[in-house]
Amino acid sequence: MAGATFKTNPISLHELLIDCQRGELQLPDFQRSWVWDEDRIKSLIASVSRAFPVGALMSLETGGGVNFKPRPVEGAPDSAKTVEPAVLLLDGQQRMTSLYQVTLRNQVVQTITPKNKKVQRWFYIDILKALDDQANREDAIIGVPEDKVIRSDFGREIVLDISTREHEFERLMFPLSMMFSWNDWQVDFINYSNGKGNFAERWPIITRFHDEVVKNFSGYQVPVITLDRNTSKEAVCTVFEKVNTGGKPLDAFELVTAMYAAEGFELRKDWYGGDGVKGRHQRLSETLAAAGRSAGILANVANTDLLHVISLFYTRDRRASADKEGKHGKELPQVTGNRQALLNLPLSAYVAYADRAEEGFKRAAKFLHELNFYKVEDLPYQSQIVPLAAILAENELALENMAVKEKLRQWFWNGVFGELYGSTVDTRIAKDFMEVPSWLKGGPAPATVSETIFRADRLKTMRMRLSAAYKGMHVLLMNEGALDFRSGQKFSDTVFFSDYVDIHHIFPKKWCEDRKIKPQVYDSIINKTPLSYRTNRIIGGDAPSVYMAALEKGKTAPEGIATDVLDLHFRSHLIDPTLLRADRFEDFMQERQRALLTLIEKAMGKKVYTGSVEEEGESAEAEGDEAEAELTIAAE
Repeated sequence: MAGATFKTNPISLHELLIDCQRGELQLPDFQRSWVWDEDRIKSLIASVSRAFPVGALMSLETGGGVNFKPRPVEGAPDSAKTVEPAVLLLDGQQRMTSLYQVTLRNQVVQTITPKNKKVQRWFYIDILKALDDQANREDAIIGVPEDKVIRSDFGREIVLDISTREHEFERLMFPLSMMFSWNDWQVDFINYSNGKGNFAERWPIITRFHDEVVKNFSGYQVPVITLDRNTSKEAVCTVFEKVNTGGKPLDAFELVTAMYAAEGFELRKDWYGGDGVKGRHQRLSETLAAAGRSAGILANVANTDLLHVISLFYTRDRRASADKEGKHGKELPQVTGNRQALLNLPLSAYVAYADRAEEGFKRAAKFLHELNFYKVEDLPYQSQIVPLAAILAENELALENMAVKEKLRQWFWNGVFGELYGSTVDTRIAKDFMEVPSWLKGGPAPATVSETIFRADRLKTMRMRLSAAYKGMHVLLMNEGALDFRSGQKFSDTVFFSDYVDIHHIFPKKWCEDRKIKPQVYDSIINKTPLSYRTNRIIGGDAPSVYMAALEKGKTAPEGIATDVLDLHFRSHLIDPTLLRADRFEDFMQERQRALLTLIEKAMGKKVYTGSVEEEGESAEAEGDEAEAELTIAAE
């Protein structure tokens, strides 16, 4: 009987990264490009910094019967291309490339922000935050622009300047690019701090940082499953297929389920139901479901979302109790719902807060329904439902008091158009959970409201259905009373589903293409609006002047539509009908951009930014709806 054709060995992270640098470890050329976003990189770095496992790698020895064309990891020096690799990495490209570029390459890293902007970043660890036991480690990982200066107020104010090694030392910011050159960094730090006269004060901090963080990198071992060179092509292809389409990883819910089971509580049954009894998942999914549909706006609420809300209540109440006992500063527990907090959630907390959390989600569904959110796919951010549910769980009257509800709407739209809930949002959720209820009672505005800015030029780049702001604009128009061009109906949930309402072009795509208008222009949200399927079919590829005349003359209905009535339908979408009747595309785009910005200002409760200072980074959005599925942030 043939023996195993693979072996599993722990290999030093540093050794693996050096192999990437030299070209000893490369990728099969058919592997997708490296495209991890900034927050995912921070999360990976945070895990390694705490010596947490980040998953095994899978590799293949070269020189056997399977000969894939190799290519070095992205960012490796040109010399790596001339090396015949000893091993090809089948699974783990994103993790290894991220770690290589951030820690060993010593060059600025190109990545993508939560707002889908291509940017250049250096990564640092805030030493004091990393040593704070109550702080979220991911908050200690800082990404800074290429010039190593973080600015606010459109470049007028410097928030953090670490553009020189001396500034790094002064602000206790450790560059991850020096992670494997610790001795060089520490010698320079000693010389600097001796010169400043604060060596005795600061050296214990640096020593502790080395022992608690840096050692985790230098000693980090990565489990590597290596297929030997005798592995057959069939086996390699099967393995590669499976590791790239693998099942759902073990999440916090599964682990908490196992812990609660030891105390005799069936968490899975409580969530999914059984024995003819609906579980929380089904009850939430069916909340406000439209007629003829089995699921409503809460269909994608996950079991970990429920645990997250429960954790917010539990950690907040623990913090309040500690405060009453006279504790302060680092002694106070952190209010959070991060993964570690979920794993520390006792059964008593679940029993105490689960019903309240479920009711909060149901109230969130009602709030979203009133804003004209009917379909899960139209939600800008699934993650924003978590703080919304937590806020409403203890504020039943928020949905009845108009002044309070208006504030809640303002917070919601600031989160959407500020594009704040894209990824790694545990800290944002906790802050909103603490700050928004206080604001609703007359306190200061939460950071999500006070610090958010919407740029006028963002409308021109909103072209992807996956974009939160794009989805938000679509629903905001319906909420403001937009009427279907043909029927004149408002978009209630009944109309929305029965008439297959979706967002469509105003100046049709074909008309624009015939006139050589670029997709970057005609595909923006400025030239789109919610319409029923039938109305969009009537529009077809005709010029607006043609399809408006058809609507008026009764070609789509026996009696036709009076001109003034049709004008009313178009104006409800913030469209000037006189510009459409004259097919004045450029004037229409300028006028509607202005109108949409006014609508956004009303929703956010503040002026949009119309200045000339450009936002950092280049848009990473695909050009045109047809390309949307091609642009994805790779995940392993």
